[in-house]
Amino acid sequence: MSDFAQHLIRWQKTHGRHNLPWQGTRDPYRIWLSEIMLQQTQVGTVIPYYLRFLERFPDIARLAAAPQDEVLALWSGLGYYSRGRNLHAAARLVMERHDGAFPECVEDIVALPGIGRSTACAIAAFVFGARTAILDGNVKRVLARHFGVAGHPGENKVETALWVLAESLLPARDVATYTQALMDLGATVCTRSRASCGNCPVSTSCMALASDRVAFLPTPRPKKSVAQKATRMLILRHAGEILLEKRPPSGIWGGLWSLPEASMDTDVATHCRTRFGMETTAAGSLPELRHTFTHFRLCIAPQLLDVTHLLPRAEQTEQLWLVPRAALSAAIPTPVRKLLQQLLALEAPA
Repeated sequence: MSDFAQHLIRWQKTHGRHNLPWQGTRDPYRIWLSEIMLQQTQVGTVIPYYLRFLERFPDIARLAAAPQDEVLALWSGLGYYSRGRNLHAAARLVMERHDGAFPECVEDIVALPGIGRSTACAIAAFVFGARTAILDGNVKRVLARHFGVAGHPGENKVETALWVLAESLLPARDVATYTQALMDLGATVCTRSRASCGNCPVSTSCMALASDRVAFLPTPRPKKSVAQKATRMLILRHAGEILLEKRPPSGIWGGLWSLPEASMDTDVATHCRTRFGMETTAAGSLPELRHTFTHFRLCIAPQLLDVTHLLPRAEQTEQLWLVPRAALSAAIPTPVRKLLQQLLALEAPA
């Protein structure tokens, strides 16, 4: 066993995290759920969602049997909604192709929707004790700093080098503990900013620390200008209810219920008349809301509209009228949730 792995295993047993709700189990469903939720999301944010999700869907069979709307409603606010859609789709595949038993082979795990190589290897290590390396964001940072690997980890050449390094460091035994140690070290000690090098079990051999490059490794992603987009969200009110529309199954907020949108230069009254068969009157507006995605920033201009006349139309399966409080329990994006909360505050009696 390498000194690096040995030091980390020893450190994890004493100083690592041991009380997270998905630890102390080898249930593949619970481990898989935690790994998906933890992708690009902090532990503190994940825990309440994880517990609520398990309470409603305690096993793969019940998750697979649930409608997607119900799954996304529980995911609402956690972000990166494709994770929730993929989790649901993967549960159905496990039931259909594997008779409800989560697959043990890494190749079969990674074939499920939403599971990449690192996540599949983490599940295999924690659940089945497989001797497989992981390479999530925390591990990339730990390895890049400790072994002085320059270059942005998102570049193919750098990522390949880190995979080779990660696999070369695997211990012959205690792989699950070692894997957890890498995660814990990156999350609690070798953090993105303000790394606590004095508490690191492998600081004496860290190349970044020795060369005073901790703050510069791993190499940041090359900066690009962030695109700015704008949209108008229509809060259409009728008989105490508001209109929600279902988003397309893919893309931003795919499969979620959202407020109808219009471009900033659209004549709103004409748009509502031609698209929804409604006559409306302007009822004010709410403050602009800004929401940042991975690749762009969205400026949302909320427009309050009272529906004065609603033409009879065939029921639209992709539209839903709900009172605002009920809408808060639906599968809605975070900005829509914020707008509805502002609306409730505005309408609350003084």
